Amino acid sequence: MFSGGGLNPRKMKKMMEQMGIELEELEVEDVVMTLVGGEKLIFKEVEVTKMEARGQKTYQVIGDPEMEGSDQTADGGTKISKEDIEMVMQKSGVDEETARESIEATEGDLAAAIYRLK
Repeated sequence: MFSGGGLNPRKMKKMMEQMGIELEELEVEDVVMTLVGGEKLIFKEVEVTKMEARGQKTYQVIGDPEMEGSDQTADGGTKISKEDIEMVMQKSGVDEETARESIEATEGDLAAAIYRLK
C-alpha cells in the first residue's frame, strides 16, 4: 500500500491512524480456505494481518498453501488423476503414456489434450 520511502515505522503508524486505518497482526496457527469446487487451501505456517479502514475489514494471508482434495497443486503444477488419463485415452485412442504427456503439455486442460491428439 505504502512504499515506506524513508518514513520511520512510528511516523507511518501515526499517519495510518490519522487516516483511520488500523493494522493488527493476528496470532494464527493455520488458515483453511474452501474453494467453490470443494478444494481446500491449507496454510500451515502463515502470517495474518487484519486491516480496518472506514468500517471495512481486510485480512492479508501470507504463506505457501498446500492444496487438498484436488488434482492441482497450489503452485499451479498438475497432478494428473487416473480418471483424467483414462478419459483422454478413451476419447483419443492413445496409450496411457501418450495421454499423460498430452495432459501435461496442456497443463491439465483435458479438452485441449484430446484435441491435440486427434
